[in-house]
Amino acid sequence: MENTSGAIVFVILAMAIVLQVRSGSAQVPTIPGLFPPGSTIDFAKCWSSLFKVQGCVEKIYKSIFSGQFAHVGAECCKTFSAIDANCWPHMFPLNPFFPPLLKNNCARIATAPSATHK
Repeated sequence: MENTSGAIVFVILAMAIVLQVRSGSAQVPTIPGLFPPGSTIDFAKCWSSLFKVQGCVEKIYKSIFSGQFAHVGAECCKTFSAIDANCWPHMFPLNPFFPPLLKNNCARIATAPSATHK
């Protein structure tokens, strides 16, 4: 049951952040223990490049919950890898190990031979 509760809290938090970014609000939510009031990190800036790649944010969230990175494409990986590492703790406060895992997986995707070069 604890696992389900944690997942629900994470989904609600993620949805709040996504809605703030999409609405253009750059204010940081003040959630005790997660985001200090007056944080200088601009969520809109951190997330904006990912929203420019169609389906990228959804694929990243799918990876968070499934633990599988195969569906994150090369373009999404390239964009994610370009995000300032200072954004990661604020983008993924409940899972600090996820960004490095995704970045490492993206490095493998970038160096993998494409299917057209058989």
